[in-house]
Formats: sequence, structure tokens, C-alpha cells
Amino acid sequence: MSANLCRHLSIAAASDPTGLAVAVQRHRFGKPPRGFGELCYDELTLGELDSRSDAIAHGLNAIGLQRGDKAVLMVTPGLDFFALTFALFKAGIIPVMVDPGMGIKNLGQCFEEAAPDAFIGIPKAHIARVLFSWGKGSIRTLLTVGRGLTLWGGKTLAQVEALGQGKGCYDMAMLDEDALCAILFTSGSTGIPKGVEYSHRMFEAQISALKQDYGIQAGERDLSTFPLFALFGPALGMASIVPCMDASRPIKAKSEYLFKAIADYGCTNLFLNPALLDKLGRHGADNGLTLPAVKRVISAGAPASVEATERFCQLLNADAPILNSYGATEGLPLSFVRSDALLASGEVTAKGGGILVGKAVAGVEIAIIPIDEAPIANWQDSLRLSPYEIGEIVVKGPMVSRAYYHRDEATTLSKIMAGDGWYHRMGDLGYLDDAGQLWMCGRKAHRVDATEGGAFKKRYFSIPCERIFNTHPMVARSALVGVHRHGDKLPLVCIELDKSLACNNASTLYRELRELAEAHDITRGIDFFLIHESFPMDVRHNAKIFREKLAVWAEKQLAL
Repeated sequence: MSANLCRHLSIAAASDPTGLAVAVQRHRFGKPPRGFGELCYDELTLGELDSRSDAIAHGLNAIGLQRGDKAVLMVTPGLDFFALTFALFKAGIIPVMVDPGMGIKNLGQCFEEAAPDAFIGIPKAHIARVLFSWGKGSIRTLLTVGRGLTLWGGKTLAQVEALGQGKGCYDMAMLDEDALCAILFTSGSTGIPKGVEYSHRMFEAQISALKQDYGIQAGERDLSTFPLFALFGPALGMASIVPCMDASRPIKAKSEYLFKAIADYGCTNLFLNPALLDKLGRHGADNGLTLPAVKRVISAGAPASVEATERFCQLLNADAPILNSYGATEGLPLSFVRSDALLASGEVTAKGGGILVGKAVAGVEIAIIPIDEAPIANWQDSLRLSPYEIGEIVVKGPMVSRAYYHRDEATTLSKIMAGDGWYHRMGDLGYLDDAGQLWMCGRKAHRVDATEGGAFKKRYFSIPCERIFNTHPMVARSALVGVHRHGDKLPLVCIELDKSLACNNASTLYRELRELAEAHDITRGIDFFLIHESFPMDVRHNAKIFREKLAVWAEKQLAL
């Protein structure tokens, strides 16, 4: 069966050509960080987005790019980003999407692995490409988006679009539904960035889940703070409203800009990572704001806290849920939990029961298998653990990727063949309860297998342990790490204090934390605690702690 994500855009454009597709908020004069003047919006209708992407697709062919070529896309979320991305899909050119926030070294590795044929970017991205020799051995076509001189050769987007003007509708490339149509690199926040192979079958499954499980309907308006999700808007017949912010550092966004965009367009859907959910919830509470037009909030990227969820719910109508979604670049969405159920589970979480992430979306199967680092070639039902047994989360479904691009070893370690499909090993730990709900217990790599006298003693899980210590009024957040001492591995918890409170006696705090540890079986035996001024965090999520860095720091502190 053949498919192309863009058919949804063409259908929506044919039925409602003047309907809003995308609006991008900006300063009237210039762009951040030097922008000034009142906020305004650039807009594209569904018909304009469809015709612009047709013209650009014709132009890309005219400069030599063809179906199957790969093109790195480093363009800020704006009208050009939307038109270009749909043009690439229409032409069957494979977009390679990377997060600029992953760092120079990781970006270089991504480009080396992807071996792109073209580089499409803003002037700043081209400067970095030249300075760091990104894609030097494979790139043959250059395209510049935005204002600035093309000192490095190639064409501008305006020139490419002009080449395609007047050529009419583009004959959309219809690909096998399992053929490679995009490469999306993981963020690298919990490991080495890997290129996830996406097919149109995966995109179709994601669109289906957003319609059926999340209830999104044509005509809605979405505040889009994550570029990839923003692309689904026009495909769903939903307008994507892009606020004035740095998408690679969402925690730096100005809350008042986002609230203005929501109000100006009457947004019915919000897509927020947990850090933004917390930040906007605090801003709304402090300023007496409400969001009466919002029908739902989708939160993804990391588990949202019960406290942040409860606070944000106060801004919404009683029937408007926050849907905390579980998934990863390799497959999203996989499960979700409504805010009312999450809030009801708060006591379990505070006692070390993990974080509830809900039931699987339609068509997805979730199972728990024993914790093991070795590859598993073929699925057997005997691998399934019973309810409440903590193990590795594995998932199977149409939106789950089948491979990493040019990383055979990683593919072997993470995929389990199962008849006509495959399970993906998430690298996360958790358990299923009697009702089939999934509870998250942290990353597999973040567990601590404590030893005594060189022999295994006890296993500790990051989320269950940390949520217990987070209940202490002095603790802003905590992080479980494993440290080596006298030949053994010991569990140690790093503590970041609530900066609004004064800690006058660290020894008293440590004693109280030890008492908390002894009161719960899952934390019993944890005896080492260290106060850290400010945890190293992933700037994109501000919810993912770099525990590996904390472990190195903690070992140095113990050695003093």
C-alpha cells in the first residue's frame, strides 16, 4: 500500500482553502533576541500552504534534488519551515531533523551518520556547517532560508520557490507505507543521539491516535511549542499557532507571549512539555489567568509532576483534561493518562509507586520484560512479567519505528521480532497494574544495583526513590545515582534545595532524609545524601537530569 502524509493537507486545502493552517507570532520589528515592537503574526491558509509547498517541491526537483535524496533541515519554526517540510514530503525527499540543542559534537555525528545530499538552513546554520565541516563528504546541494547573503553558494528558498511557480499541483510521491520517509534524531539527553527511521505508516498512526484517542477535530487551533507536533496541525485540519520562542530551549519562553497567542487565536489545544506546563501554570496562577477556550492540554517529553498538573488544572474548565503522554522519538504517543486519574494517583507516587502514565492508545500493546542488557532476537510470551513486577517497558504498534538509521547494533539491542511485527525496548522501567495501566519507574540506565562485599544486595529505581525524597518540604528535586566506594556500588541521592527556603542545618536535613528512606521498603538502605546547588539539566526539557554528571560529582565529593 502506498502513502504520503501530505495527502491530508491536500484534502484539507481542497475542502477549506481559506481556513487557517499556521500563524507564527513575532515582534513587529526584527526577531528575538533583538526584536522589538508589539507582537504580530504571519499567517498561511491551508490553500496557501498547499500551493507554496507544491511550488517548492517543483523547485527542489529543478535544482537537482530527487525522490530518495536526504536533506538536513535546520530552519526555525515559521512559515518557511512548514512550506519546506511539506514540500520535501511531497517530493519524496527525506528530511533529516536534528535538535540544535544537542551540541556541536553530537550534531557532527548525526550529519556523518545521515550522509545528507542537501543542507537546508538559516544563515546561522550554514555558518556552523562551514566552521565545523558538517556533511562535507556528502552534501552537494545548499539552500538558504531567510535573510542573509549566500556566501557559501547554493540557492535561496525564494529562488527555489520561484523556479516552481506556475507549474501547478505537484504529482505527490506515493511511497510504500513502510518506506523510509524521514530521519528524526533522538535528543541525546539520555544517551547518544540516534537517527530514528520514520515511515508514512508511523505518521498515519500518529494522526489516527490524535484523532481517535485524543479527540482532536478539524477546525481546532493548537498552541504548538514543539516543531514536529506543529506539522500535524495542518494534516489534521487544525491550525498551528507558533509562539515567539526558541523551540530548542522552551523553558526560556516568555509566559506572557504564550498566553497572548492562546488568547489571540482562541487556542483549543495546547502542546507543552512538563517544564512549560509548570512555568505557565505558575504564571497563570500568579496573574489570575484562566484558559476557558482550551479543550485539552497534551504534555509529553518527560513525566509531568502531580503538583504542576494540579496547578495548571486550575486554569482550565472542569471538563478540559491534561493528557500526560508517554512515548519517545521511536514511538509516540504510546499511552496517556488524564489529569484526574494522575491526581488521584498522587499518594501512590509519593510512597514510591512510580508515576502513572496510563493505558495504551488504540493499536498499541505494552508489556513488561525482565531487566537485561543483552539483545533479544525473538519474542516469547514467557518474557512477560506479572502485574506489579518492575521490568523493562516494551511496546508494539503501528507508530513504533522498526530501526535506527545506520546503527545496526542499536537496532539489534532495542528491537525484538514478533511474527508480523516487532517490539521496541524503551530503555525505561515500569510495571503494569491489574487494570493494565502503565506506571513509570525511570530509565533502565538510571537504576542502581547496590552491592556489599562485591555481591548484589538491592536494586533501587530512580523515579520511585526520588518521589519519596521530593515530599520533604526542603527538597526541590532529588536524583538517585550510583557511586563506587571501597569496591562496592552504593546508592546516593543528590538533593537540590528549594531556594525559597533557608537550610540552616544540613545534618538535620540528612537525618530526616534517612528517616524517610527507612520508612519505605523501596528506599530502605539509602544512607548517603549530598546537597547540590543546581542540578545539570537538559535545557530543552528542564525535566531530564544529567545523572551521569551528578554521579561523577558525587564520587569526587565522597573522596574529599
